[in-house]
Amino acid sequence: MRTVGVRKLKENLSKYLNEVKSGERIVVTDRRKEVALIVPIGMGKEEEKVLELIRKGMADWSGEKPAGIRPRIRVRGKKISETVLDSRR
Repeated sequence: MRTVGVRKLKENLSKYLNEVKSGERIVVTDRRKEVALIVPIGMGKEEEKVLELIRKGMADWSGEKPAGIRPRIRVRGKKISETVLDSRR
């Protein structure tokens, strides 16, 4: 859990909100006294499990769409399904 002062939070609000969106919980302090906790809302069990993996260092996520899925291979000509159907006739 991260701690941030009110002034620093105001200066970098968007940055801290992005961190909260990715599952981080932020404690807000005023004159070194804890006054608030910012947490993400509407998280389901699956999201909690994923965020726990991220916290443990077993997964990595930048907050954007997942990378690593290759684009579909484009084939010119007839579709394979059409070729199979033609061969059955």
